Amino acid sequence: MTTTVKPPTWFWVVSIIALLWNLMGVFNYLNQAFNQQAILETLDQAQREAFEGIPAWATAAFALAVFSGTLACIGLLLRKKWARPLFILSLLAAVVQFIHWLFISNAVEAFGPSTYAMPVIVIIIGIYLILFSKKGIEKGWLT
Repeated sequence: MTTTVKPPTWFWVVSIIALLWNLMGVFNYLNQAFNQQAILETLDQAQREAFEGIPAWATAAFALAVFSGTLACIGLLLRKKWARPLFILSLLAAVVQFIHWLFISNAVEAFGPSTYAMPVIVIIIGIYLILFSKKGIEKGWLT
């Protein structure tokens, strides 16, 4: 028999913000997948080559990262401990995607040093959400 503890209000606030963050990632993935021509029209030649050179495995990692992160956030809101492995999967997939974008492709040369900003933010938030869900399990907020 397990007992659950009612989470504090800030747990719900963080969980909703995390869901909104991940939904923005889903929107960005869908935009990249279904609006490529409009994106390409805004890029210079070097940026266009970097964008067009994204392999299927990196795109799949992007999709896996945002969709598993979104499901993990839904798990938080449902107070389920299966959210944590989904957050881990999301972070690992994001890292795989960023390895290509930052170290294999010419994205940094094409887009400049600011290319590092979003990957750093995503990784920090990903680590935080893993630790947040771990704390939720330890405190009995997630079952």
